Amino acid sequence: MFAARERQIKSFGKHIADIQHTQLRKLLQTARNTEWGEKYKFREISGYHAFCERVPLSIYEDLHPFIERMINGEKNILWPSIVKWYAKSSGTTNDRSKYIPVTCEILNGCHYKGGFDTVALYIRNNPETRFFSKKGLILGGSHSPSALNKKAHCGDLSAVLLQNLNPCVNFIRVPRKEIILMDEWEAKINAIVENTWNKDVVSISGIPSWMLTLIKAILNKAGKETLHEVWPNLEVFFHGGVGFEPYKPQYEKLLPSGKMHYMETYNASEGFFGIQDDPSDKSLLLMPDYGIFYEFIPMNDLLTTDNPKTIPPEDVKVGINYATVITTAGGLWRYCIGDTVRFTSLFPHKFVITGRTKHFINAFGEELMIDNAEKGIHKACLETGAIVRAYTAAPLFILEAGKGRHQWLIEFEKQPESIDRFATVLDEALKQLNSDYDAKRYKGISLLIPEIIPARENLFYDWLKEDGKLGGQHKVPCLSNNRDLINKLLTMNH
Repeated sequence: MFAARERQIKSFGKHIADIQHTQLRKLLQTARNTEWGEKYKFREISGYHAFCERVPLSIYEDLHPFIERMINGEKNILWPSIVKWYAKSSGTTNDRSKYIPVTCEILNGCHYKGGFDTVALYIRNNPETRFFSKKGLILGGSHSPSALNKKAHCGDLSAVLLQNLNPCVNFIRVPRKEIILMDEWEAKINAIVENTWNKDVVSISGIPSWMLTLIKAILNKAGKETLHEVWPNLEVFFHGGVGFEPYKPQYEKLLPSGKMHYMETYNASEGFFGIQDDPSDKSLLLMPDYGIFYEFIPMNDLLTTDNPKTIPPEDVKVGINYATVITTAGGLWRYCIGDTVRFTSLFPHKFVITGRTKHFINAFGEELMIDNAEKGIHKACLETGAIVRAYTAAPLFILEAGKGRHQWLIEFEKQPESIDRFATVLDEALKQLNSDYDAKRYKGISLLIPEIIPARENLFYDWLKEDGKLGGQHKVPCLSNNRDLINKLLTMNH
């Protein structure tokens, strides 16, 4: 069933440029008669350079008026067909929510294809698996699909995917569909526990932070210490959405089995982008044939240039932070998704997610990315015995001294014996990971040692609940270049 696809995936390294430019030609051909295609004269675009010259980079605000018309039933706007489904994503400056078109092409040729490939690669790496003989638990979004109007529906991406899933999949999935699509998060967790704690589960899928909430509720219901006491055949956790490193110690404590596997995927509202194809390598394999054409912008250019230049996958280099730009069969054209990546190898193209273009700290020229923060937190936990549940960090300006520092608000599952020691280890790890941070920390010339503030229990959970963001793809921003979020959380912390 999976062998032919495994062979195709092996060929990505040799043919990524051909595959990607074929994707671009198909996208331009399909959308040439749309309003967007007519506006930018897709018929006259002969290659990548002409595409860059003709079609501008876009963000959600640029496409929003066109997406609104699609939601109201118009076709041939950004994509030829009438689009009935929209993935509801985190909001923008002007709107509480974004609505990302989920066309039939992106649904089947990207999201579901990515799920199929994830299983194919897992089976290739674990031929002894019993994946299809037991149940799989998917912890999806907290918003069930709802009507935007008579012609369109929306929901968290996971809810949209589950709503349109082939009914045959329900034979190997728990909980029941009506439970996983419940709106109210806390009631849904209780219902999932009651429906699944006594089932034979072999795989779990979801965001690490929210899956921990469910696991603890399952253990509380069953009166057990570890999850394998409840689900003895559990063998794999497919995870994504946030970095896994800060949560790994907690999972190893709750799943202390040598047979447990962890596999990361990169599936966003806009598309399915990457899969961890090698268990010994944390990098993700870029999936080039999902109806998506990729471009990348060096982060230095994005931060310093008003008109940054994009480059195709075949021209990227290892070790540079890039902002990701996508053109998709979902009607997104040269769309800046806001994620940053760093390639770890080329041909095949493998990468790690380093953060968000808006979620970083560069108040003092340190260019601290989420990837640095996650690795630093992980190192500090290993050396101090701490366990971190959630955190956020922001710059703190000490005007009278003409200096500053990073202020970290951390909710500990297990607090270190010495907060100062934790701060020192974190600081040293960040120096090793980030030369810009190290330079700014040199003799404390402009940047002082980080300040660690322990958060009260459930602070971040309460903030998410107050903001209507429990469950699903919602997560706490780890880094901010301003103090808006941390000031609100500090107020709640007292």
